[in-house]
This record gives sequence, C-alpha cells and structure tokens, in this order.
Amino acid sequence: MRKNHVRQRFCSLRDMMSAEQVKRASADLCRRVANWPQAREARTILTYLAFRNEPNLSPLFDMMPGIRWAVPRIDGKRLIPHVYDPDHLLRHRFGMLEPTPDVPKVDPESIDLVLVPGVAFDWRGGRIGFGGGYYDRFLPTTPALRVGITYECCLIDELPCEEYDQRMDWVMTSARAIHCAPHWREKCPPS
Repeated sequence: MRKNHVRQRFCSLRDMMSAEQVKRASADLCRRVANWPQAREARTILTYLAFRNEPNLSPLFDMMPGIRWAVPRIDGKRLIPHVYDPDHLLRHRFGMLEPTPDVPKVDPESIDLVLVPGVAFDWRGGRIGFGGGYYDRFLPTTPALRVGITYECCLIDELPCEEYDQRMDWVMTSARAIHCAPHWREKCPPS
C-alpha cells in the first residue's frame, strides 16, 4: 500500500463527509479532549486550525480557557508554534489559517501536548498527513505528548511507514482514545 494511494483514499473519504457529520464528530472529539486527564493537566497545548474537512478543535479554546494555546505557522519547511491570537491570523497559500509572524512564538520545549492532524492513522500511532513532513520534522523538537486527531472512519489497521515518520503516543477519535505509546518507539523500517 503506497502513501499516495492511502492519502488520496482517505482525503476522498473525508471530503465526502457532510457538514453535519463533521460538526457532530468535531463536537464529540472536543468533549473527549476537554475531559481527558492528560489534556486537563497540560499547561501548553499545540493544536491546529482545521481546514479541508479536518476535525474542528477550535471550540477547545473556550472549553479549556486555562490552557496556553499554540497554533502552527509554516515557514519554509519548518512548523513554528505561536501563541493563539484569533485577531492575528492570515490564510496560508495551502488554505489553512495560521498566526501572523509577529505573534509571539512558543518554545517547543514548553509544550505539554500536541494535537496532531492527519489524513489517516493506525493503531500503532502511524500517521499519514498531506505529505509536507512539517509535523515529522517538528515533533522530535518537543517532549510533548503526541495525540493524533482523526475521524473513526480514518483509523485503519496499518499504514505504510518510513524511517523518518513520527508516531503518536495516542490516537483520538470521537469514539475512543487509543494508547499507542508501547508501539510508537518501534522504528519504522527503512524503505
């Protein structure tokens, strides 16, 4: 199974979801995250601003007001975390909203938890994103707990894995939280 094939398959599956399905699953995911002990104990959480039918986690900003929220900005090939400020966002050429460069940056070492988007995830914490490698380059720079966020229909048994792919500690859907940590340290085999 090739990554591009998997990416196309699950992007298409996600694109077919209705606005109501996305809204309902996103609300369930937000409740699950907001009530999850690991998130409630965090001081700083890096999340994403949804686009292309990704689960929308923005209600968490109001649900968990005691958290220092960070969101990513793409700079070249790097993902840079910035403090979330809804008044200082712009649309990236890929289509998602991101902070303006003047918003204060967040030290990756200070992040307790990263809510990671993806096109598809597997039970061992494997992830396929849009193919830019931004999270694969960023995640090794932070000690944060890695939590893949996805729809139940985008969770499969096994994904193709490259040596540089970063695995998740947990994968969360609207229906469950799956602990992957015992497996993610297993290195992906070289291709």
